[in-house]
Amino acid sequence: MVGAGPGDPKLITVRGLEAIRRCDVIVYDRLASPRLLKHLKPGAEKIFVGKLPDKHMLKQDEINRLLVDLALQGKVVTRLKGGDPSVFGRVGEEAELLAENGIRFEIIPGITSAIAVPAYAGIPVTHRDFTSSFSIVTGHEYKNKTYNTVNYKNLAGASGTLIFLMGVANLENICSELMKWGKEPDTPVALIRWGTWMEQETITGTLSDIAEKVRDANFQSPAVTIVGKVVQLREKLAWFEKKPLFGKRILVTRARSQASELVEMIDELGGEAIEFPVIRLQPPSSEQAQKERDAALSRLPEFDWVIFTSVNGVEFFFRRLKELKIDIRSLSKARIAAVGPKTAEALEERGLICEALPSKFQAEGLLESIQSKLLPGQQVLLPKADIARDYLPKRLKELGLQVTELNIYENVISAENGAEIVDLLEQRALHIVTFTSSSTVRNLLLALQMSGAEQPLRLLQGCEIACIGQVTAQTAREAGLNVKYIAEEATIRSLVNSLIQQK
Repeated sequence: MVGAGPGDPKLITVRGLEAIRRCDVIVYDRLASPRLLKHLKPGAEKIFVGKLPDKHMLKQDEINRLLVDLALQGKVVTRLKGGDPSVFGRVGEEAELLAENGIRFEIIPGITSAIAVPAYAGIPVTHRDFTSSFSIVTGHEYKNKTYNTVNYKNLAGASGTLIFLMGVANLENICSELMKWGKEPDTPVALIRWGTWMEQETITGTLSDIAEKVRDANFQSPAVTIVGKVVQLREKLAWFEKKPLFGKRILVTRARSQASELVEMIDELGGEAIEFPVIRLQPPSSEQAQKERDAALSRLPEFDWVIFTSVNGVEFFFRRLKELKIDIRSLSKARIAAVGPKTAEALEERGLICEALPSKFQAEGLLESIQSKLLPGQQVLLPKADIARDYLPKRLKELGLQVTELNIYENVISAENGAEIVDLLEQRALHIVTFTSSSTVRNLLLALQMSGAEQPLRLLQGCEIACIGQVTAQTAREAGLNVKYIAEEATIRSLVNSLIQQK
């Protein structure tokens, strides 16, 4: 029984994440971030039992029974709940039936939305100048409960912060009861909707007018209601909504092995990164390509230059050297060149120092930076992807060098979870699509088609397009996309900077 936290997937506990990773089946609701599901092991079953304000996928007693049935099948089950499972999460009801059926269970606490959501809105629930206490109250009461109703008389007389969960529909009654029992009408109130999520929205007022403001704004659940003087701090302390990419859901199309840097930067700047790796990288698949690769690697002492055009090329190159047990000292004669700082960094980690880096991190800039050092007749090894541009080998040959093109890895299309991306695009829930190579452009369009989209270009019309460089941007334009953001340098940091500067 795992508390997923209030929404931001990074707010889950380490123990909670472990439970997700080891389970055979996960039973989850709508307040648990779906991005946590990417941590499931292959083959794990996913069961959604979310509840909407006007619709229940499953009734609570049906959920209780489902957990028992799954456990009795011998499966490791993770019940993932938004916030903390013990704070209005009905974990007690679910755990009781498990105990009655002799099923071992564990309750893993989560960060409750009662304190996390106000914090993300710039409202600490306690403050030395205002209050040293707070109360957490349900805003939506269980009709057939056996305990007393909410004691508004006591709440109104309390000096601490009042936090109501799930109370949007009942807001007018809550405010009325508090004022009825003596709470001042001008007491500050804030409602935070989808707190810690990209859609976070905050509305403020007082007990006397907040219900009308919420009604006029059509402010819907799920929301947390904060009543008390600490609400005044929001104007000064609001931080999350001020992040430069706040409110932007951004599609990352890079291969999963490469995506982490871009995903981390988007998240750090307040956006929400959605991973859809349309590329899968793998060693050459054909026997002929494998023979040609290994033959070229066996001739390393012959080469005057080895030129790397990507971090991937470096990774696959050295992986194969290790598999073949070829000593790195075979490169002692060769001068090393790299297309950009990340590629150079990957080489330096292996003890190889590159020639001066190009000012433009693409093939044209690379050639320009080393051309004065190239001599006709020199042997050049060019480890690359099977679909790499032919500009560099063609120009090197024109300069009189002997070029061995080495297809060190293959770029294969991937469309995993494509149906989910099509749904997001149809709902206009994606705001920016990022491309980090020409192949990501071509593969995304193909992956969308493979996932059921008849007109992928039309689906993407509502999205802003961001490209890592002019070559990728040109490919996107030729495909029919309207490019808005182009990185000044062909780096991930420059790509993200372009999003911020033109926001």
